[in-house]
Amino acid sequence: MAEMMNHSIKVGFSFGLASGIITTLGLMVGLNSGTHSRLVVIGGILTIAIADAFSDALGIHMSEESENRHSTKQIWQSTISTFISKFLFALTFLVPILLFSLSTAIIVSIAWGLLALGVFSYSMARHQKANPAKVIGEHLVIALVVIAATQFAGMLIASFFG
Repeated sequence: MAEMMNHSIKVGFSFGLASGIITTLGLMVGLNSGTHSRLVVIGGILTIAIADAFSDALGIHMSEESENRHSTKQIWQSTISTFISKFLFALTFLVPILLFSLSTAIIVSIAWGLLALGVFSYSMARHQKANPAKVIGEHLVIALVVIAATQFAGMLIASFFG
């Protein structure tokens, strides 16, 4: 029973962490490249922290329910841990925005996000007895693709609508 409880929390935490990092970085980079506005980037981070954390929590909730293998308690543990981890990880990206110039804050945020994702990926790989380099590489490549794609999208939006 305790292992399933830990599993439920681990599911929510890992989903919330990965989504919190990748979604927030993508939004920040895209908004910055399209607007270069601190206010817009802060608004985006807060929106992700609130709306997307609730959305992801509901998504995990419905996914866990659809498997029909989990107790109500386990489903809610996954739901709540998803919300809390997504909300808190998204909010960590406010710190560089509030401390540095916007361009520096974006670089610091990317470094922070990739570091956190890399550390979590390493821990996960070790726990699963998988090749850490492969797991870390896979996760960082996905994050970098999102960052590049949103940078490009922001630049396109600025050029067409700015």
